[in-house]
Amino acid sequence: MSLQLRIEKLVYGGEGLSRLDGEVVFTPFVLPGETIEAERAQSRKHVQHARLVRIAEASPDRVEPPCPVFGRCGGCQYQHAAYEAQLRFKREILAETLRRVGKIDLEPARIAVEAAEPFGYRNRAQFHFERGRVGYREMNSRRLIAIEQCPISSPKINELIPKLSRMARDRRWPDFIESLEVFTDGEQVQWNVVESRQPVAKRFFEWLAEEVPGTVAGPLEYAINDDRFRVGGTSFFQVNRFLAPRLGDLAMGDARGASAWDLYAGVGLFSLPLARRFPRVVAVEAGRGAFDLKHNTERAGLAIETVNDSVEDFLARERIAPDFVLADPPRAGLGREAAGRLLALCPKTLVIVACDPATLARDLAVLAQSYDIGGITLVDLFPQTFHLETIVKLASRRG
Repeated sequence: MSLQLRIEKLVYGGEGLSRLDGEVVFTPFVLPGETIEAERAQSRKHVQHARLVRIAEASPDRVEPPCPVFGRCGGCQYQHAAYEAQLRFKREILAETLRRVGKIDLEPARIAVEAAEPFGYRNRAQFHFERGRVGYREMNSRRLIAIEQCPISSPKINELIPKLSRMARDRRWPDFIESLEVFTDGEQVQWNVVESRQPVAKRFFEWLAEEVPGTVAGPLEYAINDDRFRVGGTSFFQVNRFLAPRLGDLAMGDARGASAWDLYAGVGLFSLPLARRFPRVVAVEAGRGAFDLKHNTERAGLAIETVNDSVEDFLARERIAPDFVLADPPRAGLGREAAGRLLALCPKTLVIVACDPATLARDLAVLAQSYDIGGITLVDLFPQTFHLETIVKLASRRG
């Protein structure tokens, strides 16, 4: 049965919300204010999901998506929206999430926005392979969609797609490889096997190196501003090649003092610039990136103490807070234990770099007992998608 829906707003995840007979309906690839015809997709109690059939009344923010597989590929959700509108929607979604989850009433206008190029920004991509084809997974499916280019990926990655397509049809291609990840700084290329039904022989990577100039064996050296970062195959690194160089300044602002902590430090993207502002910096990382972190800090010759431990265990041992704490947790956020310990230590300034607004809102609700929000910035690291990064600067009320 056809549904006639009026889209009220977008929600985190990229879908449009409408209401029908007292039930909430979520539909992808629509925009606020649009009237659409849709069909039911799936449902649970009081929540319906629908598929877009036809746009009866389009939003003035609607544009023609540049990607021919947009709407089928699961990678992008917003290519049908003008970029300025995307930023507006994300700011509204962030403010609403903070209010709904964290009870933090913040007008969208108070949220600063930092953005760069809306396409060609990704320095990392994961490609899937099936019967000589290369592509991405279909939305909500494991079916492969073959691609020739990817508008959100960097020029270097787009240069590799036809090469991979040709190689995947070559008899030398191991048909047990299901997915490869590529990471690049625009010149060097690092390959990581993500899914394979059996071990991949060394000669496959030698073949890749022959076909793709710039291929590195092992870690890739990535330059950001005046620093170099060794990034191993399993280490996290920011994917937006335009905004990664600006994250340090956005997070630190004009912060100065005697000491600082960099929690969830990764390979040291924030640790190195922090050490140029603070005489003593402690960088904490428990993942495999800890080895890259130690290498990068030692090579820089800066006064950084690296701690290979969980943030929770590190905070449990500490009794005196530094002047400044920067935390860049994974999608799960700080969590109650780490947030509670930071609340007890109460550093004068606390900055959170968050990639999930819901877990950020939960953490801020805990920290609100002793902290005020001094500034909040939405950093659009992932244009054309529903994902967003948020930098929140918190000031202690304890002085």
